[in-house]
Amino acid sequence: MQYARRQYMEQLIHKKDNGRVKVITGLRRSGKSYLLFNLYQNYFLESGVGEDQVIGLALDEIYNAKYRNPFALNKAVKEQMTDNSKRYYIFIDEIQFVTEVQNPYVDNPEERKTNIHECENC
Repeated sequence: MQYARRQYMEQLIHKKDNGRVKVITGLRRSGKSYLLFNLYQNYFLESGVGEDQVIGLALDEIYNAKYRNPFALNKAVKEQMTDNSKRYYIFIDEIQFVTEVQNPYVDNPEERKTNIHECENC
């Protein structure tokens, strides 16, 4: 694992159960999806989290285009979360493809997310 990747993984792992959404940002083709779907997802599986507890969707894939509708995405994710006693980890790549819907229960949505900037020279 490259040093920069290790640094990002350490940030993600350190903040993994703090109740906040993690947003990974960076330049195009800088490895954000690899970090998300390979390194971070494998971390969960290797640390004993069940495969059924790790839910991943890449919204830039044509077969996932139907989940760009926020209601369809919500339904699909909830259908996979079948056991209320388990903690689930949801990985969504290219979330900007989802149509925005204002959440009436969140005053300031910026307060509920943590940004992990994926950039070599930052």
